[in-house]
Amino acid sequence: MKDFLNRYLKILDWYIIKKYMGTFVFTLGIFMLISVVFDVSEHLDNFLSHHDSFYDIAFKYYAGFIPFYMDMLSPLINFLAVIYFTAKMANQTEIVPILSGKASFNRFLRPYFVAATLIFFVHLFAKLYLIPYTNNLKVKFENANGFYGDQQKNQVHLKLDNRTYVYVDSYDNSSHTGYEFVLEKFDGDNMREKTMAHTITYDSLKRKWTLHNFSVRYVNGLRERMEKNIMMKDTTLELYPSDFEAQDNVYSAMSMSELAKNITKEKIRGAGNLKDMQYEKWRRYLYPFASFVLTLIGVSVASRKVRGGIGLPLGIGLFLCFAYIVVDKFALVFAIKSGLSPIIAAGLPNFLFGVFGVYLLYKAPK
Repeated sequence: MKDFLNRYLKILDWYIIKKYMGTFVFTLGIFMLISVVFDVSEHLDNFLSHHDSFYDIAFKYYAGFIPFYMDMLSPLINFLAVIYFTAKMANQTEIVPILSGKASFNRFLRPYFVAATLIFFVHLFAKLYLIPYTNNLKVKFENANGFYGDQQKNQVHLKLDNRTYVYVDSYDNSSHTGYEFVLEKFDGDNMREKTMAHTITYDSLKRKWTLHNFSVRYVNGLRERMEKNIMMKDTTLELYPSDFEAQDNVYSAMSMSELAKNITKEKIRGAGNLKDMQYEKWRRYLYPFASFVLTLIGVSVASRKVRGGIGLPLGIGLFLCFAYIVVDKFALVFAIKSGLSPIIAAGLPNFLFGVFGVYLLYKAPK
């Protein structure tokens, strides 16, 4: 392994890789420290009012908070780090002698992409395996401490199987209670049974639903029979409180196996969350590729020596970071509202900025 590295990585490569990784790790650490300080000041009253222990805050909430924001910000911090130390190298006239010698610009890019590959694999592993686990800690803590207020999902339509449909007018996550519940069973296009309950409550110990103050209508062609004012009944349904989750952060806390299972279930039920989950799945695979795309743009922008030092390249970098965030956020909206395929939406930011990066590479000083 050492001979292989020495064959392809020279002193210049190690110099750039150390600058790349050192600047990236230091900048990411500074951003995380600032994020934690601001978050503590924002949620201090919430921590005190719920009497949370230091262990719960540190090893449940912030054990999920820090990896979550590291995952979200690492490509952008990576981008700013590349621009900063590359612009500094250009300002100190370190790049000119490299390109004036035998090294081509593509050869100059090699150590950048070696470092970007390392970041990519770490990010991909974290995105697929570590982040869902830590997000689960964070989400449970947030929901238990009411970070988002009272969570309630309204007008929920679910398909339990090919002949059973459920409607709940509103659902309260805190009490696991649904209001104005309707269950309909069909035989082809003909409805055979309709159950209507004022409330339905989930018993986590029995793992059953309890219907309160309900009635059942049986239909057999032109003959109908109605049972009214039944006070209470336990029933088992292929329905769980997680199907009514109102929190937007619930999908990020699912493991890949859970996400795949819920996507399969959602294809049958059609509750309207299928594209959200598919987008989350594909984003986990495609988002880490931003390390390559943004590295390419960063080197192309910052490798030219300009008057005024590194201020202009950093300004351009901040603008491009903002543009990337906007495109990334709008991608989910495109997937849900405009019918764009979730895999295309998840890859759209990297594709657009990748094309832009190739153009900048063509225009970069050689």
